[in-house]
Amino acid sequence: FLIFSCSALSVCVRAIDRTELLRYGEHTGDRSLEPGAGTDQRSQQLALDKPLHFYHGKFHSVFVSTRNGAEPTAEYQNNMPASFGMIAAAMGNLDTSNGVGKVYFRQDASPTTLRQVADHINRAFPEDDEVEPIHALVVTWENVEPHESSRRGDVLDGKRNTFQLVVASTETASYAVLLYPRDGLQFHSTLVGGTSKPIVAGFNQGHMMPWSSWSQDSFYNLISTNEVSVRDLSEQTNSGKRGVWVYEIGTSPYFSAIAPGEVTDLPPEAPQEGHAVEEAEEVETVSEFPVYKVYPQEVPQLSGFPEEPEETQPAVYQEPGRTEKIAAHPDPVEPYPAPNQAPPLSHPHYQPENPQVVVVDDGDINVDVFSYNYETCATTRHKCSSFADCRDYTGGYCCHCRPGFYGNGKDCVAEGKPQRMNGKVSGKVFVGDSPAPLEFSNNDLHSYVVANDGRAYIAISTIPPSLGPSLLPLSSLGGVIGWAFALEQPGYENGFSIVGGEFTRQAEVTFLPGDEKLTIKQEFRGIDEHDHLVVNTELQGRLPEVPQGSTVQIEPYTEVYQYGNNVITTSSLRDYTVTLDNGVTQTKSFHWKQTIVYQSCPHDEIPKVDYQAQQLSVDQVFVMYDATNQLIRYAMSNKIGSIHSGEPEQNPCFTGRHGCDTNAACRPGQGNQFTCECATGFTGDGRTCYEVDRPIDHCQAGTHNCDIIQRARCIYTGGSSFICSCLPGFEGDGRICQDIDECQPGRCHQDAVCSNTPGSFSCQCRPGFHGDGFHCSSGSEREKTQCERHRDGALVGSSAFGPRGPRPLPGQFIPTCDALGNYEPTQCHSSTGHCWCVDRNGQEIPGTRAGPGTQPMCIEPSVVLPPVGPTTRPDVSPLPPGSHLLFAQSGKIEHIPLDTTGLTLKKSEAKAVLHIPDKVVIAVAYDCVEKMVYWTEITGPSISKASLQGGDPIPVIQSDLESPEGIAVDHLGRTMFWTDSMRDVIEVASLDGSQRRVLFNTDLVNPRAIITDSVNGCVYLYWADWNRDAPKIETSYMDGTNRRVLVKDDLGLPNGLTYDPQTSQLCWADAGTHKVECITPSTGNRRKVLDGIQYPFDITFYGRNLYYTDWRRDAVIVVDSQVGKETDEFRPQKQSRLYGITAAYTQCPYAQNYCSVNNGGCTHLCLATPAGRSCLCPDNAVDVRCVQRESQS
Repeated sequence: FLIFSCSALSVCVRAIDRTELLRYGEHTGDRSLEPGAGTDQRSQQLALDKPLHFYHGKFHSVFVSTRNGAEPTAEYQNNMPASFGMIAAAMGNLDTSNGVGKVYFRQDASPTTLRQVADHINRAFPEDDEVEPIHALVVTWENVEPHESSRRGDVLDGKRNTFQLVVASTETASYAVLLYPRDGLQFHSTLVGGTSKPIVAGFNQGHMMPWSSWSQDSFYNLISTNEVSVRDLSEQTNSGKRGVWVYEIGTSPYFSAIAPGEVTDLPPEAPQEGHAVEEAEEVETVSEFPVYKVYPQEVPQLSGFPEEPEETQPAVYQEPGRTEKIAAHPDPVEPYPAPNQAPPLSHPHYQPENPQVVVVDDGDINVDVFSYNYETCATTRHKCSSFADCRDYTGGYCCHCRPGFYGNGKDCVAEGKPQRMNGKVSGKVFVGDSPAPLEFSNNDLHSYVVANDGRAYIAISTIPPSLGPSLLPLSSLGGVIGWAFALEQPGYENGFSIVGGEFTRQAEVTFLPGDEKLTIKQEFRGIDEHDHLVVNTELQGRLPEVPQGSTVQIEPYTEVYQYGNNVITTSSLRDYTVTLDNGVTQTKSFHWKQTIVYQSCPHDEIPKVDYQAQQLSVDQVFVMYDATNQLIRYAMSNKIGSIHSGEPEQNPCFTGRHGCDTNAACRPGQGNQFTCECATGFTGDGRTCYEVDRPIDHCQAGTHNCDIIQRARCIYTGGSSFICSCLPGFEGDGRICQDIDECQPGRCHQDAVCSNTPGSFSCQCRPGFHGDGFHCSSGSEREKTQCERHRDGALVGSSAFGPRGPRPLPGQFIPTCDALGNYEPTQCHSSTGHCWCVDRNGQEIPGTRAGPGTQPMCIEPSVVLPPVGPTTRPDVSPLPPGSHLLFAQSGKIEHIPLDTTGLTLKKSEAKAVLHIPDKVVIAVAYDCVEKMVYWTEITGPSISKASLQGGDPIPVIQSDLESPEGIAVDHLGRTMFWTDSMRDVIEVASLDGSQRRVLFNTDLVNPRAIITDSVNGCVYLYWADWNRDAPKIETSYMDGTNRRVLVKDDLGLPNGLTYDPQTSQLCWADAGTHKVECITPSTGNRRKVLDGIQYPFDITFYGRNLYYTDWRRDAVIVVDSQVGKETDEFRPQKQSRLYGITAAYTQCPYAQNYCSVNNGGCTHLCLATPAGRSCLCPDNAVDVRCVQRESQS
């Protein structure tokens, strides 16, 4: 079993406060330990939903306890290590018997909590792949004091400790995240056996296995044995945020050691932060905030928690005229990853009779998703929508939807295009006076909105007749999508334009006169890969019964949406009429109040309309329950506009009576005039729109009407559509862009002259002054640069002095500056030996940190990072003679030489052959004729190639791709084949990208791996489809004929495919079954080669060995296919996910087919079959000379 407390070690920026701990308290579903002190001990065993990895072990339950007498404090603190496994957060002789101190705990799998924990972990390990936890165990100690026998007069009286432990787990690893808020550790030692002992923090392995033994080395101590080191827990860090400590505490199946976070060197604390703290202290706060628990008396032992319903996280806001802080229930969502989240300080106080605009207190809500001030568009562009532009501002970056699209920049959708919403509905609802609730889970919800007239349709499935009629009055259950895409009146914006697709909504419904209450919680999770809005809905409470066979009529109504900072509230009274099956009518009502919480970008300097209130008008409301199909349907028309009455807008674009196609946007003109414009991806006159049949990439063809490339860029958006976007420094609609005069007051130093240039500006100090234009001084010496001030400040702050002035203390980072005072591109830590690249502001560029003894290849910040070919850098060189393995790792392709037997990896000679910055390479294939490597990458997306003898990357295909994953080369027919898992197609083209043709576009769900049998003459094609519902491996001839399923049983996630030339067997690696298997295609004989593997991605054959890449082990694994066991592995220097792998032969294997000579006599594509070849034309062929002949021998 495990016992928990807390940990520490390093340096950072702003310390956390209590509001930045993860949400906790009874309202979040936390359980609490009974009070205890002295010899009064409590314990509770908990079964975990997901196993916890600790050292070498895997635990399915843990204990939470308040121990003292039976297992006295002296055993733990005087005789570490203890005999049991333990995580000690801040262990001492603690007391919770006074009713103030509490210990809360829960297990949590909600997206909000997992995202918060993942932010801490990924910030602590910036060079590793991003961790995505699937389970979290949250334990909070709040206001715990030392046991009364430990008190030393006035020294400890009134002092209490508050801190938190989170244990986050993936399938193969667990992490401890320890949070010590500012002023959270008010006492640093307790009395143990009459002696004052410092608080203990660390990890104890204990007797974890029957055969194991422990020594002093089995206790990992996080701090020194003195009170100063305890105090440093809230002042230092190893995660990049002061007071937050992160450790990898267990991995499976292999474990080497506890791994601490790696981010210890950060800029000093911002001076203005202190002012913010002082101001916050002036606000009177509510005394009863959620309880943060500490393990009383000794150490609580944790062991599993029952699954709690997913709760929403309150956001703190301040009502006008109030000094106390109150909280709104719904979760603040994270359209951009936020580093921390504010727990609530109290429950909300609603005043439905007098609804007010609520104003968020930014200092408390702490939901600033752009809160990393050092983040810029260059490092975070992927967080914006693909239809948005990223712009840098003084405090950070923001995303803005491009012309023709609307949203919040994180999520953008095309104007005029119908929108869909999909999700699940779960709940526990009492109907009428029934003592038993009706429970339902994961019922489907589907919604459709005609965006150009605001009409919304919602359907919820599998609603039993005992519940369905009673849900009819709640048309707003799905009506939130009506508000999100409501028809906008002039000068007003619908919900999606303001909040985007990620937000939370909580509605409280009180039915009159019976006072039944129902709570609706909805979490909107953004737009999925199908461009559908995703929502999860939960219902809890009681409904008045509507008898079966009754109908419900809802009259048109209006609802005022009041806008604060990141919070939107509404409150209204609604009537509805129930008509019983005997014709009797009843008029009833309910009170509706809701809160929507979202996140906006605080750095945006573009003036926005200051909405305080907007009115949603809902009419043509239709509700129906289909008892036969157990479906409930809602429909309504929605308009958003002013709260003031006035002459209604008559333009058809604002009334919805325009007659435009449902895939068109209505553009208002003068008076009642308007035009209809087909949405992106459609063409027509606007009255009738249809999808483009033969897409043309106008950006690539140069047939667009965007401004010149010096002022604008053309962005292909699919189909034959594109959008024009002005470059930074210019403004306009993209078709006409004008230079922005950046020489605004304050741009340059007051003693400098600003010169505007096209798209930019420059600053130059006036005569008699020195500096870079942003800082000018009149002295004989120029003013120090940012780097010089950083360097000198670090030296002056040191207490160590040598014969020539101050010297840095051991462990302190001192930046290096060049002759002009700029940051050197490469910065190194003199104590640890780590080196990394920095930008012009001295901020570390993610993914560039190298270990001791090596230096990353850094370039000047002003230089645009180019693709790097095999002969450009000293660490990237052409392949030497011999056979090799080629594998992909993020933005590079590496090789491992094989010895002459082909059985041994020459690991010491492994190196990169190609760097492709900012790309994610998925699959690799090798052309043994021209010594070329081909690869797919999904960030473009694109297919490219490069010669392994030297040269730059060559784009092959850059259009009509969404997620190209697998790729195979037919070296005889000079063609390549690839899969696209988003478009669900398999295509073929010549090796130069021409003569492109779709082979298959049916019965594919997630095609990935694809190979040819090059040894047998390249006449067969094999591919894997890892459709989770029905995975399969298929085959066909090269021309696409004779398609058949080869394997469909006992598959999970068949990721990689390869062909064994010695046995003529097809082999695959399966990440679902965790096996490597082979089959003889001609006979169907199947054999298992190896099981127990972790998460393979791709696999290849060479000689008798199989080589596969593994995402869990970050390695290339060697398997002897004949004996069925692993024989070796290779781990690259940089530990991150490995993708595709292939073998590069010294010379092509001997083979021939009908296409290997003179292209088989074909005019265009020659695709081999066992009996001959097919001559095929490319899709959309316009060359009249193309002659197509199928299956010719």
